Amino acid sequence: MAETRRERARHWRYDELPGVDLLRARYIRKTFVRHTHENFVIAAIADGVEVFHHGGGDVYAGAGALALVNPDTPHTGRAGVPEGWRYGAVYPSPQVVAAIAAETTTLRGTPGFATPVLDDPYTVRLVHQVLRATDDGNALAADTLLRVAVTRLLRLNGGTLPRREVRTAGARIAARARALLEERMAAPPTLERLAAELGTGPFALLRAFRDTYGMPPHAWLTDARVRRARRLLDAGAAPSEVAVTVGFTDQPHLNRHFSRIVGVPPGAYQRERKNVQDARSGPPVPSGTWQQNGQQHSRTCTTTEEDSGTVPSYGTPSGSGSRSDSPGSPSA
Repeated sequence: MAETRRERARHWRYDELPGVDLLRARYIRKTFVRHTHENFVIAAIADGVEVFHHGGGDVYAGAGALALVNPDTPHTGRAGVPEGWRYGAVYPSPQVVAAIAAETTTLRGTPGFATPVLDDPYTVRLVHQVLRATDDGNALAADTLLRVAVTRLLRLNGGTLPRREVRTAGARIAARARALLEERMAAPPTLERLAAELGTGPFALLRAFRDTYGMPPHAWLTDARVRRARRLLDAGAAPSEVAVTVGFTDQPHLNRHFSRIVGVPPGAYQRERKNVQDARSGPPVPSGTWQQNGQQHSRTCTTTEEDSGTVPSYGTPSGSGSRSDSPGSPSA
């Protein structure tokens, strides 16, 4: 019983699914601060409930539902029940989703998700099977199942994302402020100095920035620092060096913010990503390994139907779906 109550997470990549990040996690007390992702979030809830602030209010995703977040959309995350929530997630890049949409849907423009929560146990099962296929090194199944899942979600809950056009004076000031913060990430100015440099007042800048990007400048800067830290870690830089490079005071400072946004500490994140690069030159780390407190542990969670290795048929699943979900027969 105690084992199932532990928080655990694994964030990794699979070499045969370029442009896609992967995650398995069980969180109980974990709280994700307001942040964004460069990729889409497709999180399949296996049990428990996740609550996340999205679009001005809290939304709830329980077992059999998917939490769906478009790129660059501010959101949070926390448990909605005392036992927390367990989920598997795929994070396909905008380019991956756009390519799938162009081939299998009639969506025009930039594709995205219309609502942040969708109750669809069949797609939840597909997402977990994508993860299981990567565990097994089954590239054909992983690629196929991912495409089926994304196509189904776009057909059930897809739409065209609006263009973010910088039209108002406030939006233009916010865009300039963002560019300056990006440029001076390691040594950013105060709000007052930033506003003075842009020829406006601190509160006017704060209001314009929040209206444009969904969070105040300091929160956006932390989010941007973690994004850059991920890229540097992927390139092989040591976490201690990364911390200073992106503007955190030290590695514990990086660890705290990184874990509150990515869900795992930077050391565990980098080890799993490095395993992908080393897989061809040596024995891989067991794909069922979870990260707990920065250490590797074999997976011990109870297997559910969603976690099973059984690949679903591409015709009509029991109680859900249709033949048009088959990757071999996408509807126009």
